[in-house]
Amino acid sequence: MGDLKKWLDQDWVRIGTDGSILGPCGTSKDTKNPDRCLPRSKAESLSKSERAATAKKKKKSKKKVVSNTKAAKVTQMSKGGVVAKGCGAVMSNRRKLTKGSVSRA
Repeated sequence: MGDLKKWLDQDWVRIGTDGSILGPCGTSKDTKNPDRCLPRSKAESLSKSERAATAKKKKKSKKKVVSNTKAAKVTQMSKGGVVAKGCGAVMSNRRKLTKGSVSRA
């Protein structure tokens, strides 16, 4: 099983601005400014104040994609793989295409 598949199969949960775990990721009613989502294992390893800090950072930004706080960064998966900071890390065998390069089909 590939690293991306393992990453997608993790149990992701929503984090409220008070630091509580609110339920499954993707169930936020606020689609314009959704809640922070983290893998359950990572969320449970953080203190309530650390979870609140990363959730508040996301809500304050008003963007869909906002980096986590330092404490909440997910750097390793539970089964030993590394979670990508960009698609190049997950798909290291793939080359990023630049303008003018020939795509591989």
